[in-house]
Amino acid sequence: VQLQASGGGLVQAGGSLRLSCAASGRPFSGYVMGWFRQAPGKDREFVGVISESGRGTYYGDSVKDRFTISRDVAKNTMYLQMNSLKPDDTAIYYCVARQSSRPSIRWEEYTHWGQGTQVTVSS
Repeated sequence: VQLQASGGGLVQAGGSLRLSCAASGRPFSGYVMGWFRQAPGKDREFVGVISESGRGTYYGDSVKDRFTISRDVAKNTMYLQMNSLKPDDTAIYYCVARQSSRPSIRWEEYTHWGQGTQVTVSS
């Protein structure tokens, strides 16, 4: 599976962005997918994960109730809807995947990574 993230950009605090992650190379099913982010000088941070079926999601505390992950199996695409953005959300966002039915919040357990897309939130 190859992953291609897109949709990043510059937005004012309180605004919204939607990131996309297009998967190619093999069937999309059977993969747990998620998002991580990394800000300059900070550790990689778990954002959220979605089950292979798309029916289950789990989010990091810092984005809970503001971000929503979804996936369109027919389009082989995962989305991250980000609302009420804050300057602290500024980071490079990476989409990830692992061939498993078990979601994980550990970045080490994901074998496939997209190239990252920059999100910058101005105050």
